Amino acid sequence: MALKATICKATLRIANVDSHYYRDHALTLARHPSETDERMMLRILAFALHADEALQFGRGISTDDEPDLWQKDLTGVIERWIDVGQPEEKLIRKACGRARQVFIYSYGGHDAGKWWHRVGAGIERCENLTVHHVTQATCKALASLSGRNMELQCTIQDGHAWMASDEASFEVELTVLKTATPRP
Repeated sequence: MALKATICKATLRIANVDSHYYRDHALTLARHPSETDERMMLRILAFALHADEALQFGRGISTDDEPDLWQKDLTGVIERWIDVGQPEEKLIRKACGRARQVFIYSYGGHDAGKWWHRVGAGIERCENLTVHHVTQATCKALASLSGRNMELQCTIQDGHAWMASDEASFEVELTVLKTATPRP
């Protein structure tokens, strides 16, 4: 018998001073049986960093044709495609062709370095792609906040982000690997 996804709920309070976005979101996440606490919490972090009323979670880890999160406009055009992990070059190129903006949040320490060495040169010309690496310290701190029911806060100011719960608070450490080319 196949294992079913675990349903996790999070109340996420976002205060983004940089973009003047202040909202509370009631999130429901389906956690795939093979998904780690780190990965699930990185999806929540990615939501917080790109928060918008139209931003939605994709169908999950086993679906290649959908990202972890995406935002579509009213006509169905994909505005933002957001993935967590280490997608293959082919999938990154496909995402860049389908969406106006693509964001990838890699994690995994040494493995992430190997991944970037393998795909970095091949995706350098993808002008609408931004890639960040989430440090292991941040991943570990995020995983410690994981639970079936979570109360979380994310504050973003001057390009820095902080995550917090009632038990912990920490700065989110991201390393920029590639920045999208600004459109004229």
